[in-house]
Amino acid sequence: MDMNRIGFVDNRPVSIPGQNAGAPGTEGKQAGFQTLLQEKAKGLNFSKHAAKRMNERGIAVDNQLMSDLEHAVEGARKKGARDVAVIGAQGIFIVNVPNNTVVTTMSQSDMKERVFTNIDSAVLM
Repeated sequence: MDMNRIGFVDNRPVSIPGQNAGAPGTEGKQAGFQTLLQEKAKGLNFSKHAAKRMNERGIAVDNQLMSDLEHAVEGARKKGARDVAVIGAQGIFIVNVPNNTVVTTMSQSDMKERVFTNIDSAVLM
């Protein structure tokens, strides 16, 4: 077991015995908080290592690339991926799916060995 990983948080609503889920005056508040929580969790983060590599390798991230990366990671999440290589024209991004974190990246020209380890999935953009 890898002790450095944070597990995926299951954010499905739960009912607590003895509490009335439909209490007066709470309509919409639970759903609003749940939606806000999900929106905050969707954005990808970049580790310090990944940010350094992007800077060194001249990989620029614009809104379109971020959208494409987030879409690719969400697709991998739906299939149960934990560590995914997202491969696109701008480069390869290794993403830890449960943490929504890009852990490293490389440009197409940096791929000498063309071998990736410690991933369980790949997504082509």
